[in-house]
Amino acid sequence: MLLFRWLILLLLLSAVVSFMFYAGTGQVRFKKFGLTILKWTLIAAFGFFAVLILERIA
Repeated sequence: MLLFRWLILLLLLSAVVSFMFYAGTGQVRFKKFGLTILKWTLIAAFGFFAVLILERIA
């Protein structure tokens, strides 16, 4: 569980770095890459925490 939390944190950090590169260079590929990382990280995080919530309910 700790590994998964660190993985989510590192992926969110990489999305932030990608957005910073987009702000610095203006290249759209960095924005697309950052949005893709952010989208899949949030989907994985919501799924992970949904499983944790369901475990506590059951």
